[in-house]
Amino acid sequence: MRGQVLLVLTLSGCVALSGCVNNKGFRIESQEKTRQLFLNDEKLAAFTMPEIAGAPPEKVTLTDAGDGWHHVLMSWNLDRDVKQDELSVEFSLGFEPDFWWAPHLAPNDGDCIAQHVFRSPAIIASKGRDTLVMVPDIGLCGKDASTPWFMDYDARKNKIWLGMSKTNIWTHVGYRRASGMVLPAGEITLGFYVTAYADENEVPNPWEKVSGFFWERYARPLYQQGQPVSAPLDRYVEHTYNWAFDSWKESVWQEFEIDGKRVGAPQFIVNFSQSPNYPGQWHQREFLSIWNQAWFSSLRSASGLARWAQKTNNADLLEKANLTKELALAAPFKEGIFSSVIGTDSIKVEIDGKKVVRHKGWDESYWINSNRCPRNYGISARWYHVLDASWTSFLMLRWHEEIEADPRLLDFCITYADYLLTLQDAKGYFPGWLHPDTLEPAEIMAQTPETSMSVTFLLKLTEITKDEKYSDAALKAMDVVIREVIPQGRWEDFETYWSCCGYGNQDHIGKKYSRNDMFKQNTFSMYWTAEALLEAYRTTGRKDYLQWGCRTLDELSMAQQVWQPPFIYVPALGGFGVMNFDGEWNDSRQTLFAELFMDYYTETGDEDLFERGICALKAGFIMMYCPENAKVKKLWEKVYTFFGPEDYGFTMENYGHIGATSPDGGGMGSFTIYDWGNGAASEARNRIYDHYGDVYIDRHRKQSFGLDSVSAELNGRKVTLENRTDTPRDIKIVFEDGSSKEVRLEKILELKF
Repeated sequence: MRGQVLLVLTLSGCVALSGCVNNKGFRIESQEKTRQLFLNDEKLAAFTMPEIAGAPPEKVTLTDAGDGWHHVLMSWNLDRDVKQDELSVEFSLGFEPDFWWAPHLAPNDGDCIAQHVFRSPAIIASKGRDTLVMVPDIGLCGKDASTPWFMDYDARKNKIWLGMSKTNIWTHVGYRRASGMVLPAGEITLGFYVTAYADENEVPNPWEKVSGFFWERYARPLYQQGQPVSAPLDRYVEHTYNWAFDSWKESVWQEFEIDGKRVGAPQFIVNFSQSPNYPGQWHQREFLSIWNQAWFSSLRSASGLARWAQKTNNADLLEKANLTKELALAAPFKEGIFSSVIGTDSIKVEIDGKKVVRHKGWDESYWINSNRCPRNYGISARWYHVLDASWTSFLMLRWHEEIEADPRLLDFCITYADYLLTLQDAKGYFPGWLHPDTLEPAEIMAQTPETSMSVTFLLKLTEITKDEKYSDAALKAMDVVIREVIPQGRWEDFETYWSCCGYGNQDHIGKKYSRNDMFKQNTFSMYWTAEALLEAYRTTGRKDYLQWGCRTLDELSMAQQVWQPPFIYVPALGGFGVMNFDGEWNDSRQTLFAELFMDYYTETGDEDLFERGICALKAGFIMMYCPENAKVKKLWEKVYTFFGPEDYGFTMENYGHIGATSPDGGGMGSFTIYDWGNGAASEARNRIYDHYGDVYIDRHRKQSFGLDSVSAELNGRKVTLENRTDTPRDIKIVFEDGSSKEVRLEKILELKF
């Protein structure tokens, strides 16, 4: 067999796709209970027909679905309920893959990939450049709660399964097949699509065809309907800032002095019990703190607040944003590295005869760093995290360039950057954690794709200072990530192992799980790397950086939600999961990712990417408690019956985190992290508004996009705008050259340009 064989098992229907593929020579041969798949007369795989109670399907339909795809549909008509623990198609591969991918790990025999994590579900195995794609029919998945779907694969045995079975959650969040399924009387159907092709991309990209397939087949129709939210985005921003700085102000906003300098920011986390409507004593979830870390960045949120304050001429909010900037600048340096968290300890006090936890107050504050760190390797919150420093410094540069020039921000970043260059190892990596006293890098996680964040920062600093020593170091780092991380999918970072899911942090750091031939992976690393590759391309003009970036962005796209499953009870389109061993939907990272997809569109012209970015941005507001989210609002009120107008803006950072959901509010969560929830989503809206407006028109490519519930139809040098909300409003139009204009949109407006 020549080149590479890619096997993609995904849940979808079939559409024609354009891409660098060649699927001539693919065919399926039928042999009684099995079907064999060939590409150019070489057998790639075979699958067997499943049976119910010993009986094969009563009907097997094999049809040509176009563009090289074939559809296989199996059906049974049961005259009674049948107890059967599993109904599945088994695929046996006829080659030895050297690369596998799936959306979730199934590391032990008996484990599986439950339908709960079917965001853009696929299983990929590759060897060379030939590609085999098997696509279960997602239109059948999850409709009957008694017959949930699953996928599984064993790389050691070269086998894949697709079918139905109950599952149990055996750890956070891993799934295992369970007994007890009953197939109900009536029609049972199981189906999939299959094709084979040669990947002819210069940089092999296993996800390009599948990610495009998902978007075209499932996501775009929902996007065209205005999903996932249809209200004007500024309403959500207004709810956010009213919540943080008015109705929940006593709990959220913190203001104090550091060395005689006034500073302020929303605190790290608040929970439902801190609602002004809560009938009892509130409880404290974590110690009172403010963070400037890769997740929870008060400076990021403040930059969004500053943009909003400038747009609305709100002096009070601008002052608050500047107080948060001052807090970031107050972080103490040790040589060239600085702290990322300020907090104060908790104590127990007696209120109404009960002991409760309260904080000591900002008079007793101290600086530390993130406690999401390798504690089991002796690293504590005292250790400095290079990733956090590079992210905060990048945000400082963005503030300096786009919001208000402040020489202190640039000086701060140069001090850090000069020190950062001394940390780069011989290969090009920047380390993870530095000892709090000696500043020696820790051995654990010293060569990871967290390096990519430092690449983006250094390239931005080069753009501002014109000093190429920063770009030289950045490109050296970029090249080692391309060589050692991207091809094998080694997407390991702090969140992969030291967040809510610690699975693997004892024995699998830097190691694949043999059953799946995959690392535990996190989408943060993919994002940082795709962003860094785009900046490397813009800096150098090197085409290969863009190609590797597109491949990485397509891999990230496979964590995006592209359909509305019947078992997800909130709008799903556009949101993101976290990693390949966790259960979140609509995680707050989606608003961090959103603009990157739009930026890639400007370089590639791929309209799917811009639409993905729009949906990711909108998804950031889905979990907000407010009247605009009527369906979600009802779920919140089932869980917290005391919620009312004062709570509008309360936003959980994700949905279904524990790996399961229910129509009575299961999966809704209990807290708001302003800097990883409503404040972060509002920052993304305000930043993207500044860069791409409410409507973006690319005249050269004859493309137009409505970002904020506006349809924009381009016809020659005329655009027709339609307001998809009930609110007349001012609309900002941005063109591909960066120029813009504002118009008043009542309902429909035609403009010539």
